Amino acid sequence: MDRIDPHATHAGPDPLRGGDQGTVPGGAPAGTFDPWRYRDQAGVADADLVGYKVEATDGGIGKIDSASHEVDGSYLVVDTGPWIFGKKVMLPAGTVNQVDHDQRTVSVDRTRDQIKAAPEYDETSHSDPSYRDQLGGYYDETYGALPPGTAR
Repeated sequence: MDRIDPHATHAGPDPLRGGDQGTVPGGAPAGTFDPWRYRDQAGVADADLVGYKVEATDGGIGKIDSASHEVDGSYLVVDTGPWIFGKKVMLPAGTVNQVDHDQRTVSVDRTRDQIKAAPEYDETSHSDPSYRDQLGGYYDETYGALPPGTAR
């Protein structure tokens, strides 16, 4: 499966706004990361992604249990199975790099460790604004040149 070229400029407002290239090799282009919008070039459209496998940059993390296409509020809930002791994780739509509908696979642009270290998800938190702010902020940090949680 082809990956998005990290050296290509991304046109349009979603999910990155403004700028050319980022400072992290393989990272997102510079601009403001919008965690809650799918990228146009990811190939999501309005497809039902439930049941698709999810691949981080360094391996599989599970299958999509539910997916949202809310305007400025889209996300995936992934059942990690035994990988993180059967927990579910919520991935903002902006982390989706590419969808391969033939292989039923969604590629995200984060590592397994970054996903595992994300704020914990429970079934009641997907609509909680403070949880969304915390999760969106966490994934925004992972685009920076410094490791998550490191002061800038």
